[in-house]
This record gives sequence, C-alpha cells and structure tokens, in this order.
Amino acid sequence: MLRNLLWATSKHDVYLMQNFSVMHWSSLLRRGKEVLNVSKPILPTEKRPGLLAQPLSRVQISTMAVKENLLVAGGFQGELICKHINQPGVAFCSKVTTDDNAITNAVDIFQSPTGSMRVMAANNDAQVRVFDVQNFSCLNQFSFDWSVNNTSVSPDSKLVAVLGDSADCLIADAQSGKAIGNLKGHLDYSFSSAWHPNGQILATGNQDTTCRLWDIRNLSESLTVLKGRMGAIRAIKFSSDGRFMAMAEPADFVHIMDTQSGYIKGQEIDLFGEIAGISFSPDTEALFVGIADRTYGSVLEFNKRHHNQYLEAVF
Repeated sequence: MLRNLLWATSKHDVYLMQNFSVMHWSSLLRRGKEVLNVSKPILPTEKRPGLLAQPLSRVQISTMAVKENLLVAGGFQGELICKHINQPGVAFCSKVTTDDNAITNAVDIFQSPTGSMRVMAANNDAQVRVFDVQNFSCLNQFSFDWSVNNTSVSPDSKLVAVLGDSADCLIADAQSGKAIGNLKGHLDYSFSSAWHPNGQILATGNQDTTCRLWDIRNLSESLTVLKGRMGAIRAIKFSSDGRFMAMAEPADFVHIMDTQSGYIKGQEIDLFGEIAGISFSPDTEALFVGIADRTYGSVLEFNKRHHNQYLEAVF
C-alpha cells in the first residue's frame, strides 16, 4: 500500500482518508467533517463533448493530494477523482485505464511553466498521464518499462522524477516524458520521492529501507544514503522552507532530518500503527502523521519547538 492519504493545507486544516470518506479535520475547532464520500455512486458535474468522464461507485482510494482548493484521489481500479473543495459535487471522475492491474499509485498536483494547474497520475499499467485542471482533458500520456509507483514534479515544473518497480529511478522532461537522467544506487523497487524547494536536491524512498539524496547537477551517484529503522521508505516530504525532510516507514517510524546539518542531525518519532501519510503544514510549524490502524486510527500533530525539534500534540 502506498501511503499518501493525509495532506495539511494549513496549520489548522488537514485532509485524510477514513474508510470511504475523505475528511477535513480542523485542529482549531477540534472536529472533522466529510468532504467526499466514495461509497455511493459519484456522478461528475463537468459535462462537455469529448470529456471521458464516467460515473464511479464504491471506490477504494489508494492515494490522494490536496492543493489550492483541489482534491485529487486515485483508486485501486485505476480511478481518478477531482473535486474543488469549495464547490459541491465532484468536478471530474473516470477510470483512466481499464487494465486489470490498474491501481492509481500516485497523484501529483502542479503548475505548468505557463501557470496552469495540472494533475499527474501514475499507474500500475506503466503509464503516467497528465490532465489539465481547467477542463480535465488528458494532455499527455508517457509510457515506461515498469509499473510507476510515484512521480513528483520539480519546483520549476520542468522535470519529473519517475519511480516504480525498478531499482533505477528516472528524471524525465515534464513536457515530453523523455528520460534525461537515470539514478542508479537503490537495490529494490522505489515508492516515494520529493524535491527540496530549491529544486536542486531530489530524495527517493525505496523498499531497500533507504532514502537517497541526489544533486540534480550531478546524477552519477547519490549524495547521501539515509537509513530507515525497519521497513521501506513509503513517504517523503520537505518542509516549505527546505529546513526539514520527513520520511515515513510503512508502520511505527517517522524520521525527521535537518537539511542544514547535511541530513546528519535528525529525530526519530516512534509511534504505533500503520502510517497513512505525513504532511508538514505550509508554515512548517507542524508535522501531521496519519495512523491508519482500524483500532487506533488517528491524526498526530507534532509542533515545532524553537530549538528545531517537532514535539507531539495529541488530539
């Protein structure tokens, strides 16, 4: 299971998956409300000629992303759902592939170099698809040699990291999908990636229990190898100021690294349960961790202390 089921859009606003619902949790009001229910049939509100929208029902959500009032979710049967948070209903939904092994592994919301919002979906059918948020048309489809588990677009929107069922990770041109760099060093399949806000460092997380850091100016070898405790590195996030990088294992451990120390100083958060996702608040004051355990399902908030440690504030 690829774990990206929690997103913080502010210090007080967290979106997370619970059963068949996407919930909005307000840490200020200490209460949650349902934003999207995918157990019932979903009918897209956007209708126009040539739009390949279709009704969906009982979607099992595999991954999600939230950015600038747009919620995008992917499903285990290749579904893609796009909803404007401030508008009722679902703007667009469809199955992007009918392939038997079609799980939508990752979705990324990004701005094109011209400033338009785009959605990138990575699927087990070895395809990456790019959608325009304005009219939800599929602008591009890139094919790879292996199932794509994760993509992340660079801060300047020119490059995209493409990772999946291969020990190699690719850097591709975000417009053409053409590979321009091959990152060699991991020993197993890759699951996660994130760009430092400066656009020069890429972090990749792998089944081999390591996160590797790459300098985009010299891709011949990784700068650093950061080791997890037990499991694969399933999620990686940088704080918006670039000061911290958090990486999550499938269960029990989240590691926070201080980038200014050259990723040497760090903090290990030892918790209990399967990790559903990690997200820094945009102001970097909080780190949210989702716990997916059926019995202990919860959101943990860790607030930054001014000597740069994140401390737990339990809801």
